[in-house]
Amino acid sequence: MTQSTPLSANEYLKKILLAPVYEAAVNSDCVVMNRLSMELGNTVVLKREDQQPVKSFKLRGAYNRISQLSAEQLAAGVIAASAGNHAQGMAYAAQKKQIHATIVMPETTPDIKVDAVRRFGGEWVTIVQHGTSFDQALAKANALSAEHNLTVIPPFDDPDVIAGQGTIAREMLEQHPELDTLFVAVGGGGLAAGIAVYVKQLRPEVKIIAVESAESACLKAAMEAGEPVALPSVGIFADGVAVKIMGQETFRLCQTYVDEVMTVTNDEICAAIKDIFDDTRVIAEPAGALSVAAIRKYTRENNVSGRHLGGILCGANINFHTLRYVSERCELGEGKEAVFSVKIPEQTGSFKTFCELLGGINITEFNYRFASKSEAHVFVGVKLKRGLAEYAELTSRLASAGYEWCDLSNNELAKLHVRHMVGGKPPVPINERVFGFEFPEYPGALMHFLNTLGARWDITLFHYRNHGAAEGLVLVGFDLPDNCEHAFQKHLEQLGFTYAEHTDNPAYQFFLGNHS
Repeated sequence: MTQSTPLSANEYLKKILLAPVYEAAVNSDCVVMNRLSMELGNTVVLKREDQQPVKSFKLRGAYNRISQLSAEQLAAGVIAASAGNHAQGMAYAAQKKQIHATIVMPETTPDIKVDAVRRFGGEWVTIVQHGTSFDQALAKANALSAEHNLTVIPPFDDPDVIAGQGTIAREMLEQHPELDTLFVAVGGGGLAAGIAVYVKQLRPEVKIIAVESAESACLKAAMEAGEPVALPSVGIFADGVAVKIMGQETFRLCQTYVDEVMTVTNDEICAAIKDIFDDTRVIAEPAGALSVAAIRKYTRENNVSGRHLGGILCGANINFHTLRYVSERCELGEGKEAVFSVKIPEQTGSFKTFCELLGGINITEFNYRFASKSEAHVFVGVKLKRGLAEYAELTSRLASAGYEWCDLSNNELAKLHVRHMVGGKPPVPINERVFGFEFPEYPGALMHFLNTLGARWDITLFHYRNHGAAEGLVLVGFDLPDNCEHAFQKHLEQLGFTYAEHTDNPAYQFFLGNHS
């Protein structure tokens, strides 16, 4: 930020109206999310910045800033640090202007964004990957700028960048004039600052709500401190907003024109990615789904209806492999799934008794492991058709039956790691054998499987995860005495399920088996 005297709101308004962004960017669609609108009882509109040539809004600010440079500055070249989307905007702008750009990107930047920078910039762009965070990349960019006399194009803390992003507000007010509340994602704050200063000059009654990831809430921290402060760390799931400290100018504008700041969790972001996909068939990146995550949360917490709520799909440059995580967590974010741990007695038939207590609720995950001669530990996931009320009824039944349980639905460590690590080697010797079963997947299929399996054999290990496929896959361990081989094999044949033994599998032996 090099501006010595802060611009007035009127000066920002003029900059936004005169920004030449349409030489490179498009006036993206503002669509009604019909499915989500019906579910929430409000009209939800979404600004489709994924339609930009670089699949994010960042092109607007980068191009506007470069367009203000002198001929001498353009000839010398430009430089920027970016976690991804600003870099792509820079690359596209440099190619459009036929000037050289150096892009410094953290080493943790998803490959899809690095490759896109190369593709958009071509011969006009040099990529330098440095450090593991935006701050480290920025320090490197500043050093190269001083060494080679390159003009730094900031990703957010610059009046021309802010004005470029503010052109989105101009379009939205024209496309959907009924808007009464607008939700805007915040990383460094350029998007929120540009939109807020524009909207509040023309439609001061429109409420502006800034939205941050709970893992990188730098605006919230700045609001509490009265000035930008550095966060000790930031999460990288929503990498597009993973900024430790917001800009001075973006904070000044947000502090003045933003009405409210709220945060959303990773689970809520995953649910929003699914919401956007269900309505548009577009896969938003995590940062791009922040506003929709906030809309769902805001309507639930404030019980609002009949409103016109706007959000911005600000980017769709998602790393494909991130979808595994999104799929795993979206129903937790929607409040349609819960996970918990429970201790059950270690005795024949207790596993089946516990499952019967769950009633007709749809089980989505079941991790069971023998813990001692007296008890077993179980990690359970359940699908909730009626939300938290149904979960409260279930846990009340568990407590009444004397089970010791613990809610893990908001435990990040449990959901990210522990759910897949509930096993371990048994503390006492058991004659364990492990089998994999396949059975047709349908509501109640797991209970049918357990009823068919029967309560004759002591189960020592159980892992099942419902993935919505046609076949369910279950891994089961049994404590089998040496003299029951014939009876057990006969029982397996009577079950009618496809099965295979995995006792000799090296992964099982290494992590879970107690065999020498």
